[in-house]
Amino acid sequence: MTVPNLFLQAYLEDVTMNNVSTDRLKTIELFAGVGGFRLGLEAASTTEKGYEVVWSNQWEPSTKTQHASDVYCARFGFHNHSNQDISTVDVQDIPNHDLLVGGFPCQDYSVASTLKNSHGIIGKKGVLWWEIYRILEQKGEYAPKYLMLENVDRLLKSPASQRGRDFAIILASLNSLGYAVEWRVINASEYGMPQRRRRVFIMAYKSNTNLFKKLDEGSCLEVLNKIGLFTQAFPIKALDENAIKCAKLSDDLVDITNNFNKESPKKNVFLESGYMIHGQYYTARCEAAYNGSCVTLESVLESETKVANEFYIDTDALEKWKYHKGAKSIERINKTTGHTYKYSEGSMGFPDSLDKPSRTIITGEGGAGASRFKHVVCVDGKYRRLTPVELERLNMFPDNHTIGVSNTKRAFLMGNALVVGIVEQLAKTFLKEI
Repeated sequence: MTVPNLFLQAYLEDVTMNNVSTDRLKTIELFAGVGGFRLGLEAASTTEKGYEVVWSNQWEPSTKTQHASDVYCARFGFHNHSNQDISTVDVQDIPNHDLLVGGFPCQDYSVASTLKNSHGIIGKKGVLWWEIYRILEQKGEYAPKYLMLENVDRLLKSPASQRGRDFAIILASLNSLGYAVEWRVINASEYGMPQRRRRVFIMAYKSNTNLFKKLDEGSCLEVLNKIGLFTQAFPIKALDENAIKCAKLSDDLVDITNNFNKESPKKNVFLESGYMIHGQYYTARCEAAYNGSCVTLESVLESETKVANEFYIDTDALEKWKYHKGAKSIERINKTTGHTYKYSEGSMGFPDSLDKPSRTIITGEGGAGASRFKHVVCVDGKYRRLTPVELERLNMFPDNHTIGVSNTKRAFLMGNALVVGIVEQLAKTFLKEI
């Protein structure tokens, strides 16, 4: 095994470790990135109860150097970590576990065949949702009782031509395996965290669990307002029963692929909160109910004495930044039709406000080039970009969690990461419930 020199010490310290505890929830982390889920689970654990990651997988197909996997191993060790394309991993090589967690990509989840046929469900090659499904299906009676998943919020309304179809496929495929599902779109800043980052979080429970039974026995109003896991972890303003929409999913995934929401394809079927049990789903718009303090962008900034010169923007370059951030109306020509049209975009706040949570971190946050979407702050009259440590803090990671790769790559890794505090709060509530 070839180990990068930078991470050799972590490997040597970990190579003989096997500290799995039998009184903790055995967990596997898929599409692990640099370990955001794991950090949240560990923060939620106590000496009495908690989570033990017994296997993890991280593979980036588009790059030869596996930066995220290297960082993950440097922080958590090499023991039971797989840096291999998940589609090539034999399910028998994955330890049995209680909880499966992961942030899987938003892709086209359509299928070509369903459980009604002898070959089972056949999804598109390379679509990672079907790798989760493959693990659940092949584990059979040893499949995990619980799932904790994360995705971009557009999952609920993709594809644009048939809104909600992809999420309907996920719900129906989990229903076929005997799971009930809860979901919620959470904006981290609405619960006091330092970044305006909207993501959909998904919890699933096997039919032999108490959480499944709670969803089964409660009314839709009780589940969404009071007893559901998400409303306990992230309170919302009370919903009226008339605000809740419900419908039955087809159990034929090819039928969902071809026909779901065809009558009103631009209408959003799945709203910010909801749950599904026995193929029936209930969903409603919701509004956060939070009265605590909020972390601002200013509070995560490093001392200026620690900020390297490369992050400061000189006077000449500042004009380019102002142009990118400003309003524009540009005449363009469609190369296919030759049609001339106006491309317009509004202005953005420049520099970024320090007394509010930050905007969403993007993967292109690194590098000195002027950009519309990168963050720029002004401190003591000087304009600069955010440092890797500041980006880590906005996602609630420990300082220098991603150290060991380039600053540009560190920014990219944070653009792909989740807000650890969301996982921590959800994981704490989950432990209380089980």
